[in-house]
Amino acid sequence: MSEPLSSYVERTDAPDHPKGKDNPKGLRDIPFALPKVTAAQKKKAKAIDDMLQKEYPDAYCELEFSNAHELLIATILSAQSTDAGVNKATPGLFAKFKTPADYAASSPEGIEPYVKTIGLFRNKAKSIHASMTMVCEDFNGEIPSNMTDLLKLRGVARKTANVVLGNAFGINDGFTVDTHIQRLSWRWGFTDEPYANTAQIEKKLMALFPRAHWSRLGHQMVFHGRYNCTARPNCKHEHPICQQFGKRCGDVLPPKSGKKKASKKASKKTSKKKTTKK
Repeated sequence: MSEPLSSYVERTDAPDHPKGKDNPKGLRDIPFALPKVTAAQKKKAKAIDDMLQKEYPDAYCELEFSNAHELLIATILSAQSTDAGVNKATPGLFAKFKTPADYAASSPEGIEPYVKTIGLFRNKAKSIHASMTMVCEDFNGEIPSNMTDLLKLRGVARKTANVVLGNAFGINDGFTVDTHIQRLSWRWGFTDEPYANTAQIEKKLMALFPRAHWSRLGHQMVFHGRYNCTARPNCKHEHPICQQFGKRCGDVLPPKSGKKKASKKASKKTSKKKTTKK
């Protein structure tokens, strides 16, 4: 278990961003417009917020780390991989490479043996080496504490940046959206598409929930999705949160469009084989 390195820091001096000038007060520094939400939607979001806090008061980031650069590296490794799998690999990795400079002085090939148990390990080793090299060359060996600079690093998109900002610096500049939060957003009726674009989901959640709660809620939603409102084949609808707010918890999660196409191709091949035999 890794505790956040910093508690939430309320930002009162951030200038308004031109693209966020019409957002509600306290959100005008966000560099994009947030969707309009109704009072009823906000009321439902508050009720979910309150219940998540009641049910998962101690939810936390399950990636193991002791400083900002370890969290960044663990989050890069977690893409399309489980936190448990990452946590098995990182003790050896972190023991070998203790600072960003250690990674920069190595090479992707030198990092690979320590992460080879993780999916896409070669590409991730390249991302780790490139990102730590930039940290050393452009940021004096310190992990950036703002979204703009974090997104310059290889292997870092908004999801990774949100994890690092929220847990290493106590900064809420966005809402982390992983597969669990994507699924819950559909089951709770925040989105009508089960696999809606994560950027759209993030904007909706940012508009619905108080900024001070974004990082905490991200962990609580992941806990709920990972341990109760699971993906396959559908939610059991036994948890109080699902019973009260699970608009689609009883529905079977449909396959992604790619899987549908793959199954159609497979069925066509099967039918052709049968026709040939005849």
